[in-house]
Amino acid sequence: MHKLTMNVRLFFQGALLSYIALFRWLKPQTYLASKIIMPLSQLVFFSLLGSYATGPGSRSFYVIGNAVQMAAVSGIFGVTLSIGGDRQEGTLPYLFATPANRLVMFVGRAFIHVIDGMLGIVIGLTWGVLIMGLDLSKTDPLALALIILITTFSTSGLGLLLGCLSLMTVNVMFINNTVYFLLLIFSGANLNLAQLPAWMQAVSSILPLTRGIAAARKVIGGASLADVSTLLLEEFLIGAMYIFIGYMMFRWFEFQAKQRGTLEAI
Repeated sequence: MHKLTMNVRLFFQGALLSYIALFRWLKPQTYLASKIIMPLSQLVFFSLLGSYATGPGSRSFYVIGNAVQMAAVSGIFGVTLSIGGDRQEGTLPYLFATPANRLVMFVGRAFIHVIDGMLGIVIGLTWGVLIMGLDLSKTDPLALALIILITTFSTSGLGLLLGCLSLMTVNVMFINNTVYFLLLIFSGANLNLAQLPAWMQAVSSILPLTRGIAAARKVIGGASLADVSTLLLEEFLIGAMYIFIGYMMFRWFEFQAKQRGTLEAI
């Protein structure tokens, strides 16, 4: 019981401290701009561009897709930097030296970013309602809330995997930006996946966000939670898969560092 209590305490304290450490340099106005202005600009740009190309009746398709895609801002950039920050700040050797539960520490880095990512989606949908006329009158709010939670969790799983890559490469921001913009295409946020080539559909099927965006569109259109339960289960499993792969990479990196005796040089 004591061990469980310590692990729970480690999870929440580690999550909070890593989040605070990540944004120690950030001014409130800068953070607010990234949470309010950035979602608005992306949503308006792609919604207007998409509706101009395909007709005004398709506007909600782009509004919902880009609003849910906001989970990638925290899920990819925030989580990745939370993992890679230990290397940049020189605290990675202490992390490897501690006897604390590795899985608890690893997964805990994404906890606050999941909450932050959910907030980002809510802000995106709010802009969609206020600016783009998105209709939520047919939406089951509990179903939509669950979709937001699971989709943000899944995207944060990809962020944990990319965070492990940041321990092995210097220019991880290039990877993050590439993945973020590829998700704009392959997740179905701005393109109808059914019209894409087979290989692109295959890629999209193993990415987070894809099923979350599809589920959000259905629920906002009037579908029930039961109608999207399969999509949500698959989205959750994809997130769990990325977390597992990322954790294995993290332990492999730790093992290699200890074997070579290079912890001091990391």
